[in-house]
Amino acid sequence: MGFNNEGLDALVEKLKRRKQGLVVGGNIGKNKITPNENATDDYLRCFEALFPLVDYFTVNVSSPNTPGLRELQDKGPLTELLNAIMKANLAKPSHKPVYLKIAPDLSEQQIIEICEIVLTSGINGVIAGNTTIERKELRTSEAELKTIGAGGLSGRPLKQRSDAMIVLLRKHLGAEKTIIGVGGIETPEDAEDKIRAGANLVQIYTGYIYSGPALVKKIIAKIK
Repeated sequence: MGFNNEGLDALVEKLKRRKQGLVVGGNIGKNKITPNENATDDYLRCFEALFPLVDYFTVNVSSPNTPGLRELQDKGPLTELLNAIMKANLAKPSHKPVYLKIAPDLSEQQIIEICEIVLTSGINGVIAGNTTIERKELRTSEAELKTIGAGGLSGRPLKQRSDAMIVLLRKHLGAEKTIIGVGGIETPEDAEDKIRAGANLVQIYTGYIYSGPALVKKIIAKIK
């Protein structure tokens, strides 16, 4: 599947026309056909093109929809990638916050290793997390799931795993790094759980689709 879109140049033109006053993040990744050994080139191209137009960057190494992308979460490739992004960032007159978006399917040991890389690379924090390839505890039959096919699962099935990831990340990142909690936020109480687990901020996707913009107001009122 890859990242289905019209391409970087089209995105740049659209962002040039965006309304001011909105916080916009640039979620960057590699092309589906780019081999992993050349992935850093794709990330840097996106970084440079979007730098004047976005407020922060998400280094996405965790989408299950791009073949081989999650291999970039391994220690060697991830260290190389984040160091390259931060080198480009620090070369600018002003710097943009950089966050790493990780998969919810990582083991505890993998998450601990990623925390070490985050601390040494100097990026601002972690987004926990992306969609999952797991299909546990779904009511849909296995036969129907096979018909639907592969891809990342979002929404309620992510809730507990995301909360647990945030607790582990906060334990190993300490207080200085920002954690953005994502996954299974359908109610204000869900968002509050993320904050209690150690998140500084939250993002919503599936909950926004099913509940609409009013969910944002309810979450803000609850957290305040």
